[in-house]
Amino acid sequence: MSTILLPALLVSIVLLGIHSYFGIRIIRRGIIFTDLAIGQMAALGAAVSLFFFHGEFLYPLSLGWALFGALLVWTASRRAAHLEAVIGLIYALGIAGVFMLLSKSPHGMEEFQNLMAYDILFTGMDEVPATAVLYAILGIVIYVSEKKAPERVKDVLFFITFAVTVTSSVRLAGVLIVFAILLSPAYIALVLGESPLSVAFFNAHPLIAAWGIGIAINLGSIAISYRMDLPTGYTLVFFHALAAIIMAFVPLRKVTR
Repeated sequence: MSTILLPALLVSIVLLGIHSYFGIRIIRRGIIFTDLAIGQMAALGAAVSLFFFHGEFLYPLSLGWALFGALLVWTASRRAAHLEAVIGLIYALGIAGVFMLLSKSPHGMEEFQNLMAYDILFTGMDEVPATAVLYAILGIVIYVSEKKAPERVKDVLFFITFAVTVTSSVRLAGVLIVFAILLSPAYIALVLGESPLSVAFFNAHPLIAAWGIGIAINLGSIAISYRMDLPTGYTLVFFHALAAIIMAFVPLRKVTR
């Protein structure tokens, strides 16, 4: 059992490490659907690779489309009115392109499901350290830019590092899992931190709180998927989303209108 579940658990923990940081930043900036939009553009790059090149050049094409999506979001955040509407349309562009290309493939539906929520039970152990090293390098870049870079450069680096992160994550886990792991633990940690009933730890250390919350949900979700023979990816998405939705309706703070 541990041989089967260990890679999935390690992948989900590695994903949590950097995605919780981006989740907190994205919620605070109010650009919630940025992850879905950029992740879907990365998936469009993968679909282009599958359709035109039989799966070759998958990573560079995914990264190129993800960076293009990040450029669109960054430009829209500075110039466009009704930013969330534009981000939603970037997502629609990406998912429509994926459907158009994969509809011509005999294995299109299977490939589409893998792009949305890959069954991480089948992730190879050799991919875990490589992904962890990549995310550690990105984390160092983010930390240094936060301390040293001017605001405009810092903003550009945020979207570039986010696009690189999402491209690698979508390839490992799929768009929906990345979206759930990015937002759910960060959202729960921030809500707990804003509550007058919470301990000071959640307010002072939301990132560490998000890691702990995410690991607990990942452990429970993977164990349930194994016991009930459910698809691991969609089980993770379900319980992450369910936990965040329950937290949204718990009256922990006074709602202002």
